[in-house]
Amino acid sequence: MIKLSKMTDYGVVIMSEMARIEGRILTAPDLSLYTGLKVPTAAKILRALAKSSLLTSIRGAHGGYRLDRRPDQISIAEIVRVLEGPVAVTSCVDESHDDCSVETCCPMRGGWEKINRAINTAMEEVTLADMCQDSQKPFTPMVGAGSEPTATNLVSE
Repeated sequence: MIKLSKMTDYGVVIMSEMARIEGRILTAPDLSLYTGLKVPTAAKILRALAKSSLLTSIRGAHGGYRLDRRPDQISIAEIVRVLEGPVAVTSCVDESHDDCSVETCCPMRGGWEKINRAINTAMEEVTLADMCQDSQKPFTPMVGAGSEPTATNLVSE
């Protein structure tokens, strides 16, 4: 099975929430409230995304993170590469230098590259805006057991 990590899946969830209203500045606690993710998980993902050209980190009392570009200018492939690294179905197509005992005589060598290109092309063609189109629903904060949202935790939309 080809499967992305949970952190990458959560990264797309976080980016999708940030894309719902452009220009919005959100913190890890805000995103935890909106997505149901734990604050440390949201913070870890936000830090990784901020090291790329996907998010800007804003310091200060009213700081947080915001998208660097419009959602229709961010491909899902970019998000996956930041959090997961290059997408490849086998090590012979991911530019790795792992030795393969049958590399010189492998009949599948070119075939896997075609599949890898198709997967990468598909993810390049889907934007963050595309992913958000089906999920435009009214805001319902995710409240953990024993916690209540407060006015200071809510981000106005």
